[in-house]
Amino acid sequence: MGKTPDVAQAVGAAIFPLMAKEKTIYTCTECGGTSPKWLGKCPACGAWNTLIESVAESASAPKNRYSPQFQSLAKACEVTALADIEATDMTRTPTGHEELDRVLGGGIVEGGVVLIGGDPGIGKSTLLLQALDSLQRTGLNTLYVTGEESGAQVALRARRLGLDGSQVKVMAEIQLDKILATLDATQPAIAVIDSIQTVYSDQLTSAPGSVAQVRECAAHLTRSAKASGVCIVLVGHVTKEGALAGPRVLEHMVDTVLYFEGDTHSSFRLVRAIKNRFGAVNEIGVFAMTEKGLKGVSNPSAIFLSQHSEPVPGSCVMVTLEGTRPLLVEIQALVDNGGPSPRRLSVGLDKDRLAMLLAVLHRHAGVACMDQDVFVNAVGGVRISEPAADLAVMLAITSSLRGRALPKGFIAFGEVGLAGEVRPAPRGQERLKEAAKLGFSVAVVPKANAPKKPIEGLTIHAVERIEEALEVVRSLA
Repeated sequence: MGKTPDVAQAVGAAIFPLMAKEKTIYTCTECGGTSPKWLGKCPACGAWNTLIESVAESASAPKNRYSPQFQSLAKACEVTALADIEATDMTRTPTGHEELDRVLGGGIVEGGVVLIGGDPGIGKSTLLLQALDSLQRTGLNTLYVTGEESGAQVALRARRLGLDGSQVKVMAEIQLDKILATLDATQPAIAVIDSIQTVYSDQLTSAPGSVAQVRECAAHLTRSAKASGVCIVLVGHVTKEGALAGPRVLEHMVDTVLYFEGDTHSSFRLVRAIKNRFGAVNEIGVFAMTEKGLKGVSNPSAIFLSQHSEPVPGSCVMVTLEGTRPLLVEIQALVDNGGPSPRRLSVGLDKDRLAMLLAVLHRHAGVACMDQDVFVNAVGGVRISEPAADLAVMLAITSSLRGRALPKGFIAFGEVGLAGEVRPAPRGQERLKEAAKLGFSVAVVPKANAPKKPIEGLTIHAVERIEEALEVVRSLA
């Protein structure tokens, strides 16, 4: 005999509480299938090593959407027309560090979640501790949660940075529930979690730093920030390739993603905004590491410009854009006799694009480098990804090959196409004004970037093709 409806409901009522006791399940990242235990191969799609641990949903609610229990729990939400929603500007609180405020879009935002990553020892904790101290001195309640150091170690660093008498509250804890309880009890304006890879939740059995732990802990902290209005800054580890460790969804959860860049052997650091829901992306802040911590650099162009007393062959200055800020960067090229397999090496620039520019230079300008080693470097450790550096790279290569220096006070920028045409760069007027402000007197730019009104102290040569640019340089030498 089959089970009657009453018996089936009784069996279901007995099963659901038992299912609710399960804390974790394993979900396939490929097909979304689940398994009550970890397996090397997904039983649904057959993919290998795709099952990750996650928190099981409450099983007390029936999974059948057509059952009366499901329909009684699923209630429609109220919807609002976009035009009826009042848009208000976010209130920003400056951190006391102008360069950090620049990449944040003006300061911290109430309820915002910021993720900052970088190599070990590059200065993440130092900068955040300085920012917390500045905010605390303005009267804001701050909290520094450290999972990698003890409170005594944080105090020692603060003393080394000259933050004597700092009232920043410090808590050494890695258990998620205790951190959330402390946030609810103290209600700080800003809290730093250093780092998210050390935090763990008791609901998961995996070790701290695993994909499941990082995802779940970040999700809980994000929900807490949105509900309470606390600005939370998460410090993240990076992999050997320089990407943030953990699931990619971590960067989707947060409002702002910052990357700390720079060589640990250099005193200069760059903080770059990769994602920012409250400001411009690709904005950078420039810092110098000193004995008293990180200090903002007001004129970062001075870092990337040459220190030569006289012009030297193979050097050309260009104006690049980093977010909303124009920066002057020196591009250096060295062309030397190569062997049967000449090398092409670029630092701070795209290697594949260098090979393309050498081909364009040979085909349309008659400058052959097929038997030469070509090395190109962007001075100061800056990375240039925009194609506006093409013209400066080609002029630097030609200068090194011919052994003739470019004129003093010379700059160039512009994209070069495969047909040899010089294409315009975005916001050319701002680039030229920045160059003139720093004392540059001669510029070779795309014709479309030529200003309608002359810029005082700057002679501008507008060109349409790479041959014209080389001819202009030859006449100026």
